[in-house]
Amino acid sequence: MSVELRALQALTLWHDVSLELVRDEDIDLSLRQMAILLTIYLDTPPHTVRGLARKLGVTKPVITRALDSMGKLDLVSRRRDDQDRRNVIVQRTVKGALAVERLGDIVVAKALTLRP
Repeated sequence: MSVELRALQALTLWHDVSLELVRDEDIDLSLRQMAILLTIYLDTPPHTVRGLARKLGVTKPVITRALDSMGKLDLVSRRRDDQDRRNVIVQRTVKGALAVERLGDIVVAKALTLRP
């Protein structure tokens, strides 16, 4: 599916989705946390702290801090890799999957309201 948006339309969509998320009492994530969450849920697992840091171009401590917050919200979970105890595996949760699905629904709904 291909969608063409002009810059102003794209920014309006981003603004409208952001406003909806700001008003949402369930999940309040930073842009960095949102990027990490979407990477975990949109890219094929497995995910590690090291791999996420490399993919997003940030340090492992940045990923760890974000995962700490998202873990408290039950959006992701972590466990040590049984094969290599140095690796931390980041796993999806049901609550996280539902949050990402809700985000997708919000984006679609807001996109449908854009004027041509």
